[in-house]
Amino acid sequence: MLYDLFLYLDQIDFPGAGMFKYISFRAILALVLSLFISTTIGRRIIDKLRQKQIGETVRELGLEGQLSKKGTPTMGGIIIIIAIIVPVLLFTRLNNIYVIIMLITTIWLGSLGFADDYIKVFKKNKEGLRGHFKIVAQVGLGLIVGLILFFSPEVVIHENTEVRNEIENVIEDVHYHTEKTKSAITTIPFVKNNNFDYAWLASWAGDYTRQATCVIFIIVVIFIVTAVSNGANLTDGLDGLAAGSSAIIGVALGILAYTSSHIEFASFLNIMFIPGAQELVIFACAFIGATIGFLWYNAYPAQVFMGDTGSLTLGGIIAVFAIIIRKELLIPILCGIFLAESFSVIIQVFYFKYTKRKYGEGKRIFKMTPLHHHFQKPGNAGISAIIQKPFNVVPESKIVVRFWLIGIILAAIALITLKVR
Repeated sequence: MLYDLFLYLDQIDFPGAGMFKYISFRAILALVLSLFISTTIGRRIIDKLRQKQIGETVRELGLEGQLSKKGTPTMGGIIIIIAIIVPVLLFTRLNNIYVIIMLITTIWLGSLGFADDYIKVFKKNKEGLRGHFKIVAQVGLGLIVGLILFFSPEVVIHENTEVRNEIENVIEDVHYHTEKTKSAITTIPFVKNNNFDYAWLASWAGDYTRQATCVIFIIVVIFIVTAVSNGANLTDGLDGLAAGSSAIIGVALGILAYTSSHIEFASFLNIMFIPGAQELVIFACAFIGATIGFLWYNAYPAQVFMGDTGSLTLGGIIAVFAIIIRKELLIPILCGIFLAESFSVIIQVFYFKYTKRKYGEGKRIFKMTPLHHHFQKPGNAGISAIIQKPFNVVPESKIVVRFWLIGIILAAIALITLKVR
């Protein structure tokens, strides 16, 4: 919005207006404004939530400090969404296809999460929105994103080609195709020939390869959006855990977006060059500022919870962002915390059903899932129960900080994989 205004002012030689041409300048403004919104306006939203008695309902699960959370305002994800959307609208080029996709994602999943929280809080239905409605909405978003990315003429890349020394078999240079390419390729970590084309999976389709590639790509997008969105939702169980983990991932994605949109850095990392992706750096900075600002109130002991309004949105933003910059195959590393939380639930359910069917009594590997609750709950389970080793309850704040540290390590590994191959 302001970009076009300052572009006009620059044309008439208005002092300082040319600063808006620089991504770094607009990114810093987005970061500062999102921090300001989430910390100042956030306080007012929390007060409004308290006035309307929009508080968290807590079930007795035997977790340390659990009952003290009862009545804490929820639906605080509204703060994050506002703190993202306002800077993005002000400082990005709104005709950029990637910005449009990210805004659709934010509003779509924000609305889905809000509907779920509304049913829980106002309708007093603890189950919230029915599971199949959530899945349909997530699949719908994945379908829209997949179709836009596959068919939009604005979604193009310059593919990287290695120039190797034939004697020593080392990369001497990286060349880019002069023509913009419409291609469904992505980056593979750890390997030298680091581009993977989804069309390879559809080579069996013959004359219908393009159509088959489209179907495969959309299925992958739907799976990633659904998995990461739900993973973030499961991670939101301790004060500051989901927000802090998302902020760390946001920093890594911002770096990846910048390097992918800068031809010299892209050449250094030997990754494809994505014109137009530089605007996503501004979105990433707004995302980082919003989540860090939200931590001001959400860190232990939390004064507000984000609810599904925030957690579903954060996960969806991360998933779509990674897909746009062709780094979705880094998600298992980058979102390792979300992955561990999801797998802990899947493994627990599967093992319980298996042992119940086989022995007539269900057994558990973890004391409680998602994984972060395992460290909170007294008693033993799984291996610790077999060897009768006493298990000390870990304080909530320590669990969160340790998960953050693991998230930082995983983000660093995800970035390093692009060079170490």
